[in-house]
Amino acid sequence: MAASYNGVPLPANGRAVEFVNGKFIVPDNPIIPFIEGDGTGRDIWKAAVRVVDAAVEHAYGGKRRIAWYEVFAGEKAKEMFGSWLPDDTVNAFRDLRIGIKGPLTTPVGGGIRSLNVALRQMLDLYACVRPVKYYNGIPSPVKHPEHMNIVIFRENTEDVYAGIEWKEGTPECKKLIDYLNTVMLAGSKKQIRADSGIGIKPMSITGTKRLVRMAIEFALKNKRPSVTLVHKGNIQKYTEGAFREWGYEVATQEFRAETVTERESWILGNKDNDPNLTIEENAFLIEPGLEHAQEDFRQSVYAEVRNVLDSIYLTHGNGLWRSKLLINDRIADSIFQQVVTRANEYSVLATPNLNGDYISDACAAQVGGLGIAPGANIGTEHAIFEATHGTAPKYADKDVINPGSVILSAVMMLEFMGWTEAAALVDNSMELTIEQKRVTYDFERLMKGATKLRTSEFANAVIENMAATATSVQ
Repeated sequence: MAASYNGVPLPANGRAVEFVNGKFIVPDNPIIPFIEGDGTGRDIWKAAVRVVDAAVEHAYGGKRRIAWYEVFAGEKAKEMFGSWLPDDTVNAFRDLRIGIKGPLTTPVGGGIRSLNVALRQMLDLYACVRPVKYYNGIPSPVKHPEHMNIVIFRENTEDVYAGIEWKEGTPECKKLIDYLNTVMLAGSKKQIRADSGIGIKPMSITGTKRLVRMAIEFALKNKRPSVTLVHKGNIQKYTEGAFREWGYEVATQEFRAETVTERESWILGNKDNDPNLTIEENAFLIEPGLEHAQEDFRQSVYAEVRNVLDSIYLTHGNGLWRSKLLINDRIADSIFQQVVTRANEYSVLATPNLNGDYISDACAAQVGGLGIAPGANIGTEHAIFEATHGTAPKYADKDVINPGSVILSAVMMLEFMGWTEAAALVDNSMELTIEQKRVTYDFERLMKGATKLRTSEFANAVIENMAATATSVQ
């Protein structure tokens, strides 16, 4: 580990987080690198860091303290070092392991297309984790926002976000189109138009399984009832469809004792309800219209039922399956409807990259929007927590923006560090502040009788409420 990064010495009053034998070791004075962010990032970071420091002090009475360490990316880094994302910034996150950041500008033109994506790929932060839940008092466009309590695990390094694409009209793009049309698609009715741009959508067993594994481990640890695999496998069978298949493999091969798939639950439930049910009768119950199917398909369903009963009825039958973590799947377009109309039926979603991006924002819109939506990018040995919204430069330095997204991202970070008392203190104090209708302009304009606070004033209000919600562990 270096003594300084970007020419800035590490704080002498802190120690680095370590990763030993598969676990993060967090000292009582961890050095936490932060990027304040561009645009409104400057305002929301100033507010958030005060809230976090106050919560840590309230919870631990000086026994724990974060040694904050600024690193640079975005506009500030470009101005100071001539680089949007200096190597030393990446190295600092790599060496110090846990960090947090505000929103960053995406450079226009050449170079890095997204600083956020670059950090994820450089540090292999393969899971974007987005908890979405309702805080009492937040204005919402839906009738029952309190039904929303979902954690989304979005694959973070593959899919179209891998950034493998060629611009229309370039020699490279023409070469690829010619190869695809004349070799890979030869003899088929499919052809790619010559004036197309081309993008590649890679999805691997490795990338999928580690993402789904993390989602299942989270669900089991937090006693969540289900994990839903979200995909568009009915159309993209070898990428999105494979995501579904590989996800089920993780559940049934690595977590067999703790999980049951939705189809398995139907088979087991049918047998529980009628112990004398034959294999064939059970098959017809789980697959309506089976009598009209081809014989080979019919036989495959019979085999599926027989295999489930033979392999797990002793451990999962007689109602035991009801206590297991349910693994199911839903088509991506369907889940957009269902998170609006029946959000309480879903708990943890595991998704490919692009669909997860859309779904995260669709869920957040129901419970206050991106201004209060937290997020994390987590890998095996590193984690960066972040505000999920953009930089909103026209509001920069005006002290008006809701700092909720970065504050709640810090809550996620505190929980990740094992500092759950401080995390709960921030979470509860922020909810109380919203219930009191002391909010920033984005909520005030939608809440009757609310008091409009500046960004800094909202932080003050959250800190004031800590006295009412604190449970000291001194």
